[in-house]
Amino acid sequence: MKTILLILTLTVATCLSLYAGSSEKEKAFIDKYKAAFEAKDTAALESFLYAQGSDPTILGFYKMMQSSEAGEKIAKIELVDLSPEDVKKAASAQDSPGGGKVCLTLKPIKKLIITIEKKDSNGSSSSNSENFIAEKDGKFVIPVPGPCK
Repeated sequence: MKTILLILTLTVATCLSLYAGSSEKEKAFIDKYKAAFEAKDTAALESFLYAQGSDPTILGFYKMMQSSEAGEKIAKIELVDLSPEDVKKAASAQDSPGGGKVCLTLKPIKKLIITIEKKDSNGSSSSNSENFIAEKDGKFVIPVPGPCK
């Protein structure tokens, strides 16, 4: 009985430490991304893009979209688990602006959701953006689509 209790305790402790490690890594990613975004540090924002094997036109679009609202204050930023719909969407081929089909170059494991709220004399507005997040060499990245293999 003591052996079973000891094994159970070690298993729970190991699982909790793995979960905590993942949470710390996610928090570090979010903090780094938010700091780069709010500082309008386009070079740092582009460093989050995984461009290997990507379509050059789509890469240019991703860079433009990342920097379009950069410098604004982020109201909410979170890294969330993929829903079944997200998994299906990420695995399917999409139409390329240049013709043909493109696929994500890495399999996503999370989704980054950013909410920006603006208020001025004309009123207020809110916008959301979402990016799939993958892991490459122990680092969270935003995979840019490329030709399907």
